[in-house]
Amino acid sequence: MNLSTLPDKVAKEINKISKVASYLWQREWVERNGGNISMNLTPFFSDSDEPKGSSFISQELPKEAAGLYIFVTGAGCYIRSLIDDIEAASCILYINKDASGYSIIWGGDAEGFRPTSELASHLEIHLFNKINNPENLAVLHAHPIELIIMSHHPIFKDEEKLNHSIWKMCPEVRVYVPKGINCTPYSITQSDDLAKATTHAFTYRDIALWEKHGATTTAPDVMQAWDFLDVANKGAKLLLNSWAAGFEPEGLSKEQLHGLEQLFKL
Repeated sequence: MNLSTLPDKVAKEINKISKVASYLWQREWVERNGGNISMNLTPFFSDSDEPKGSSFISQELPKEAAGLYIFVTGAGCYIRSLIDDIEAASCILYINKDASGYSIIWGGDAEGFRPTSELASHLEIHLFNKINNPENLAVLHAHPIELIIMSHHPIFKDEEKLNHSIWKMCPEVRVYVPKGINCTPYSITQSDDLAKATTHAFTYRDIALWEKHGATTTAPDVMQAWDFLDVANKGAKLLLNSWAAGFEPEGLSKEQLHGLEQLFKL
């Protein structure tokens, strides 16, 4: 992995992304070219860093995105490629000062490489975070198996019930996914409706669970984003396994959940 041209802090984040890619692949949460990852790396570059990269690609982008450095996976690229060949399957792009396009300053080594077609959706979340949750720099979309199954179940139509049912399965789920899951109604992938619904989800939830598709989350770094999906999916898996065994799990009582909420100030 050639990271020698990048600032040390940026290289550290790229290594985390590669590690999370291996977790996603091992869990079978990113089949073929499913899933994508982006990260706003702007805070890790200094004003003195002069962006040098490929030729300029003209594309009208939101004005608020001007001057951002964004890591993003490539269109049609496989997340599993981030494990051993991250320079070919992803890139860091620099959006110019009037947001009329970008240059790739690292990566994008694969022939015919272009950033993910979800770039606009990812930018919408990053710009939302810039104003509302500036500590959240990473966006992760994957296909966690048990969470997707939950999005096919009638419980998906009752967001409060779904969250309570998953939270009660073990203390860690209540503690480490404290805001819970948004039940995002089905929309066609890459649509404006889906992008807006996902951004809205992050006004009050940790995870946007896209109906019959997958889950998206945002966090300070990609490892913490992984943790949101990992822990939430564990709750869903425990619940589904209980149902498969033929019983409705008792789960944590209201008093036990309240005790956790007080202890961890949730």
